[in-house]
Amino acid sequence: MNRIFSRRRDRMLVYQTMREGKLDSSRRIKCPECGAESAGLEWERALQVCPRCGFHAPIDAYYRLSGILDPGSFQELEEVPPADPLAFPDYPAKLARLEVETGLRDGAVTALGRIEGRRAVFGVMDSRFLMGSMGTAVGERITQAAEYAARKKLPLVIFSASGGARMQEGIFSLMQMAKTAAAIQRFQSRGGLYISCFTHPTTGGVTASFASLGDIMLAEPGALIGFAGPRVIEQTIKEQLPEGFQRAEYLLDHGFLDQIVPRSEWRTVLAQLLALHEKGGRS
Repeated sequence: MNRIFSRRRDRMLVYQTMREGKLDSSRRIKCPECGAESAGLEWERALQVCPRCGFHAPIDAYYRLSGILDPGSFQELEEVPPADPLAFPDYPAKLARLEVETGLRDGAVTALGRIEGRRAVFGVMDSRFLMGSMGTAVGERITQAAEYAARKKLPLVIFSASGGARMQEGIFSLMQMAKTAAAIQRFQSRGGLYISCFTHPTTGGVTASFASLGDIMLAEPGALIGFAGPRVIEQTIKEQLPEGFQRAEYLLDHGFLDQIVPRSEWRTVLAQLLALHEKGGRS
């Protein structure tokens, strides 16, 4: 287990090196939003944000943590292996393949870390693993992170990115909505600060549970946030939705979010919030 976590710490150092421009990146990347091509090195220096239009591409959990945590402060919490409660056909093989491809056991990483010296518990969902869908393992990791934060009296910061419930786990996946929401409620009832951070996309059962329960609600620019997707809603109600519906900017204007945070500013904004929380706790 220590060897696994060590490899992941090494991976975080590689990401830091890439952002500082110390690795050559001659490949070109086409932005899925505007279609413009840019050098891969430009994307790396911009933290995987399109240099032309500002589109925030999804990033993996360790990449995100490497950009916000103090160097050397990352301590991953115990992993929870995925389950196959319904003996769903080919599901174990798919999980095994994704573990090799991504280095993850499932779609979320939880860790203890520091930002400018202030400790907090972090949860980061990773859309590379079955679109960050929430099954029993993800639900348990989020629940354990909230319980750990409560025991240690630390703030909780969760970055959500999810396509919703994990269909291969059926009702057991849907049960994680109530489980994680209850864990967050217990944490908050004990005075814990929960900062919920939405990234593109966050949909389905994750939006309908723990992601929408933050004391402070933040999001990356352009993030799609909702339960059902806009096309499904339009087909259901037979009406055209307002422009920008379910995007972070629309939700900020309508009071669902407190702030939109560009990727380059996450560390600064979270440091300010943790500092205010720490100061308030001493007063």
